[in-house]
Amino acid sequence: MATSFAVLARRGAAALATAAVLGTATAPAAFADGTSPSPAAPGLYGTGDPKFDGVFRQSLAFIAQHTAGVSPTGQAVDWLTGQQCADGGFPGFRADTKTPCDAKAGEFTDATAAAVQGLAAVGGRDRAVAKGLDWLKAHQNADGGWGMGPGNPSDANSTAIAVGAFAAAGQDPAKAAVKDGRTPFDALSSFQLRCQEKEEKKDQAGAFGYMPQNGELPANDLASTAAATAVLGKGFLVPAAKGADRPVQPAACGDGADAAQWNAAEAVAGYLVKKLDANGGHLKSSMPGAPEGPDTGATADAALALAAGGHVEAARKPLKWLESADSKTAEWAKGNPGRLAKLVLAAHAAGADPRSFGGTDLVAALNETGPKPEPSSSSASPEKKDEKKKDGDGFGAWWFVAVFFVASVGVGFLISGRKKKNQP
Repeated sequence: MATSFAVLARRGAAALATAAVLGTATAPAAFADGTSPSPAAPGLYGTGDPKFDGVFRQSLAFIAQHTAGVSPTGQAVDWLTGQQCADGGFPGFRADTKTPCDAKAGEFTDATAAAVQGLAAVGGRDRAVAKGLDWLKAHQNADGGWGMGPGNPSDANSTAIAVGAFAAAGQDPAKAAVKDGRTPFDALSSFQLRCQEKEEKKDQAGAFGYMPQNGELPANDLASTAAATAVLGKGFLVPAAKGADRPVQPAACGDGADAAQWNAAEAVAGYLVKKLDANGGHLKSSMPGAPEGPDTGATADAALALAAGGHVEAARKPLKWLESADSKTAEWAKGNPGRLAKLVLAAHAAGADPRSFGGTDLVAALNETGPKPEPSSSSASPEKKDEKKKDGDGFGAWWFVAVFFVASVGVGFLISGRKKKNQP
């Protein structure tokens, strides 16, 4: 059946939302520089037009701030909570929250899953989080995955971000999200390329495709970075790397390869490492119509995904590129909460210091894009605060709780940023 105009339009909207966060060359100037006047109510992060990415960038900002021990104001949390529709879903943005949402065309998997992750990070919004998860379960496809919106076929990016939503809420996606006996991991498995017989495709083993096109499943780097974290059962919030580095084990192909030993997470990590090494430490743009060149957002996603798998040394290679002057990362992220949040999350996960990243305090820069955060007794990360609690300081334990929940007056993480192929 031919794809309807409405579906194509919604996919185009999702592509723009992702472009706004990722900074791809296909994004309109209003989204790319993050400086256009915003018609949004007070509380929203960033001054760029929020039409497509308001919910997504706000959610990413909350998650990134959480890793740095920063609590957003109640006003900011209320803004995100107020975007939720009556049925639990989220749009990319709605200017008039008094007008009911269009359940068939105005609510999206990526925005809903991002918001769930963002609200779970700030805490105190259990009802909104639960409603968001209920919406995701209600719109899960029979193959166990999700499409961009209700009725859309499953794709790797939307399925990946939905996995992150359940994980952020402390639920096992393999148990909490089962449809007709299929889980999100079953769906993700269908998007991963195994060992290839064609010589020109042998280096694609382990990659993920966005979704089949004309009977083929093309490898896609954006889908691969999204799925690499999801197959580990994780979302945008990845704990800081600790312990020994785990060397990447690329997929074994050819004679003697045992299909039963296939490890989806290791295979995609191996694919990403090969692509990063081939490009000098970064990924290239795979957005439709984008000119050849580095994709800064996808590179940050790759660092996050590799760190999530314990591949710290591999993750630090793209981080090194992001910190270099040649990458122009500072210029790319300036004033844009979604992009700054991506960098904070990647640096934190790989054990780097987001407060001193290529000469920039990413946390301070992110905070400046929105309302002044709640006062905090310490700039320490959540992990360091947990360590202080273990020292037996009862007052400190209650202060920790207060800091993280006093600003939580809203409910309920990201577009994706992740929906990136026009498919995004």
